[in-house]
Amino acid sequence: MGLYEKAMPGALSLNEKLAETKNAGFDFMEISIDESDEKLSRLKWTSAERHEIKALVESTETPIATMCLSGHRKYPIGSLDPRVRERGLEIMVDAVDLAFDLGVRIIQLAGYDEYYNPSTAETRRLFSENLRRCVYLASRKGIILAFETMETPFMNTVAKAMDHVRAVDSPYLQVYPDLGNITNAAIADGRSVDDDLESGRGHIAAMHLKETKPGIFRDMDFGTGHVDFSGGARKAASLGVRLFVGEFWHVDVSDWRSRISGAGRFLRQVLDSCFEKD
Repeated sequence: MGLYEKAMPGALSLNEKLAETKNAGFDFMEISIDESDEKLSRLKWTSAERHEIKALVESTETPIATMCLSGHRKYPIGSLDPRVRERGLEIMVDAVDLAFDLGVRIIQLAGYDEYYNPSTAETRRLFSENLRRCVYLASRKGIILAFETMETPFMNTVAKAMDHVRAVDSPYLQVYPDLGNITNAAIADGRSVDDDLESGRGHIAAMHLKETKPGIFRDMDFGTGHVDFSGGARKAASLGVRLFVGEFWHVDVSDWRSRISGAGRFLRQVLDSCFEKD
């Protein structure tokens, strides 16, 4: 059970974040490489800096097992602008290298062909073309890329992600669904969450556990929305999923430690009920 890095105050050092992750009852931390300059600069950490991070992992006994790579929102690989596409591919090269050096197993890809501009037939074609290049880059380092199901129609379900997985047909491209996002999509489409997860059988590498409501996709505490965490996690478990990450965002409150510890207890209870006989 992992904790999304951005659930903790951004002012904390990575050493502090790793320690807080463990103290809150989580087993590993998911590192964020978002579209901000501060997070993207991590892709250029020197060899010495990477060794320092690995030493922190050892000293805190808290692995960095997964990476949430949302930097492609600003630099999508389906962009009509060749400079943006090229930057997106550079980010992919650097993210794979960083993952390899830090021991990250899975890079979660944001399922966007475009984010800030319209999605078109051409952006979708470019996305598919460059996706193959991304998977090739990851395969050379043995890193799994896995699609996050997003809040936009392009890839808001496991079924849609699987269209791309099947087209590429590589063991290094899988699905990393967001339970909250697919719950919203299932309600909108009149389809069950279980059926959507079933469509990814054999290809779901991990799962984000996030709370949502119809039309609301973030910044909610667990238990205040409509996501059936027990049902979704149990279905994922039946499909062989063993990595789960609690995804929520830090809010400026004085008792943030209690908040992440409470989230850890909530999610641990959910997952323990799914794996009693594992």
